[in-house]
Amino acid sequence: MSDTRTPLFTPVLIGGCLIMLISFSIRASFGVFQIPIATEFNWPRAEFSMAIAIQNLAWGFGQPIFGAIAERMGDRKAIILGALAYAAGLVLSSIAVTPEGHQFYEILVGFGIAGTGFGVILAVVGRASSDKNRSMSLAIATAAGSAGQVFGAPLAEWLLSTMSWQNVFVLFAAAILLSLFALPLMRTPQTASKAELEESLGAILGKAFRDPSYTLIFLGFFSCGYQLAFITAHFPALITEMCGAIDPSGTLASIGVTSTSALGAISISLIGLANIGGTLMAGYLGNRYSKRYLLAGIYVARTIAAAAFIFFPITPTSVIVFSVVMGALWLATVPLTSGLVAHIYGLRYMGTLYGIVFFSHQLGAFLGVWLGGRLYDIYGNYTAVWWVGVGVGAFSAIVHLPIKEVPLGQRIAKAIA
Repeated sequence: MSDTRTPLFTPVLIGGCLIMLISFSIRASFGVFQIPIATEFNWPRAEFSMAIAIQNLAWGFGQPIFGAIAERMGDRKAIILGALAYAAGLVLSSIAVTPEGHQFYEILVGFGIAGTGFGVILAVVGRASSDKNRSMSLAIATAAGSAGQVFGAPLAEWLLSTMSWQNVFVLFAAAILLSLFALPLMRTPQTASKAELEESLGAILGKAFRDPSYTLIFLGFFSCGYQLAFITAHFPALITEMCGAIDPSGTLASIGVTSTSALGAISISLIGLANIGGTLMAGYLGNRYSKRYLLAGIYVARTIAAAAFIFFPITPTSVIVFSVVMGALWLATVPLTSGLVAHIYGLRYMGTLYGIVFFSHQLGAFLGVWLGGRLYDIYGNYTAVWWVGVGVGAFSAIVHLPIKEVPLGQRIAKAIA
């Protein structure tokens, strides 16, 4: 078992945070490229939306695969493979001139995010953490991804003002390869119990698939992916086109935000900034209160915030308020969901089990991004697809309530006794 005296900030946690920071800086910036790429090639909005949607779906497919690679071949080999796929996808995307080219190469990008993102990194961090620190360690690693979001979209917006989007993609490819210098920190001790080590992957998967709680966790993560991916991919464009004008004598203009397109990029940054605090708070509360009730509460709050935002006129002020509120709830679900999986099903195969749950997240992400572009092309705005997101958020709040948080082994032992 893990040593309760293990410090919170371990080399594994620091290395994981650095990799997540760079990986998610790049991933969070794709919405900024929505208009420049569509404009250059005169594509309907749905074409590049489909590319980002495929990226999210590939990320979902890749997550359990990279989790299994990490558990079979080693965490660092999985991260290297992920970074190479990520960089290759970005470089190839930079020379693609057809919608099909972008959509195909985003498969590589999605697999790259899977290898350098939540599934692999959180599993490594979880195994290297003590029982006492695990929830907070997962929150800190997740918050590092949010910190990447703070910088990613504004950085991409600034780079696009100085160079072509193709060169930005190549620059981002170099950055993800540089993140591999953090790998020497990613050495994790074995913290699984003897029973977990003796149990095969097939056996634990069979038990999880037969457990209704695992199904509910899987279903509940769908709306998180839908909401987050839609906002990441389409919110900058939504604000550019639907937000009221910025007051030239107001506070935003005084700090250099003079257009709604700039406000769109800043909104993604604000979401990431607010989420650092929100995710850390989720990790703190996850050590003390029921994770299923915390998750249900987060989804209820998201549903209310999203409904209020679209119901009232969209103004620069409402954009900022919504960005901060949604940001506080943004990735707060990740340490709670991954922690719930580790608590119920153990640490040995956490990467694979969480990866499968994360696939549901990415199915939602695929639908949110693709449907956003598709309904935009039909209706000329994002209102309809936004209300769909409100509905799936309410659904997730409900399905978390019946989850049983008692470890599966204890439940099985009790049933046999």
